[in-house]
Amino acid sequence: MSEIDHASVNQYWENVKSSILGPYMMDDFGFPESAGDFRFQAESLIVRRLLRGVEHNGTVLDLGSGVGYWAEEFARSFSQVVAVEGSSALSPALEKRCAPYPNVQTIHGNVLSFESDDHYSLVFLGGLLMYLNENDVTTLLQKLIPRLGPDGVVLCRESTVRGETITRTGGYPVVYRSVSDYKRIFKQCGLTLRHVERNEPYVLMQMGCELIKKWKQAVPKPLQALQLVGRLTYWSLRLGAPWIKRLPKVLGIPFPSLENHFFVLGTGSIVNE
Repeated sequence: MSEIDHASVNQYWENVKSSILGPYMMDDFGFPESAGDFRFQAESLIVRRLLRGVEHNGTVLDLGSGVGYWAEEFARSFSQVVAVEGSSALSPALEKRCAPYPNVQTIHGNVLSFESDDHYSLVFLGGLLMYLNENDVTTLLQKLIPRLGPDGVVLCRESTVRGETITRTGGYPVVYRSVSDYKRIFKQCGLTLRHVERNEPYVLMQMGCELIKKWKQAVPKPLQALQLVGRLTYWSLRLGAPWIKRLPKVLGIPFPSLENHFFVLGTGSIVNE
């Protein structure tokens, strides 16, 4: 199995745009900014539901906080939030977004080397594990387990594939694992999978990304009209979501090629898988 190196990952994130579209990998598709806002708000509803049983008087550790949308979301419902981001391109946006919240501590530092003696009600990994090799994933998760408070949970939101692991190197280094691979890794780390759920807002927007990628491959760049095509694609997906999401299953095709899942992890017994 090929591996990615931390230097390549860090280099990518030092050059990413500090907008809601950049960390969501939705830049350069012609989508309006509202596409990122829609996806985040829709995901937020899912996360709030998944965290109903979590102690909100405790502290959240948000590793790989990006531009701070999730840190801000947690600041509104949890007592304290510690937000750690390693990218110099994203950290200023994180600090600016969280500045109005006195219960948020922002830290510019490497998430893998972050150390703390505190205990957390929630550890949030919002698309972090996909940039780590398996040994690093295991090391990180095992380091986090003693930091979970009573009934504390780890919530992961990770892009996934249906088949075997795909490792991409070069300009965008990333590891796409299957749900079964993540289940295996979590079990090996000593974590219990309490719940797994497909991230439907991600899947809907990913359909748009993959369709526009095909458009860009088929149409010469001067004729692509991405601003127009991106907006038309986005609003077509929004308005036609109920039946568009059913089409791949009806047609029997694996589309989109990338999915995304929420994993709720703990150290107790299984509640729902």
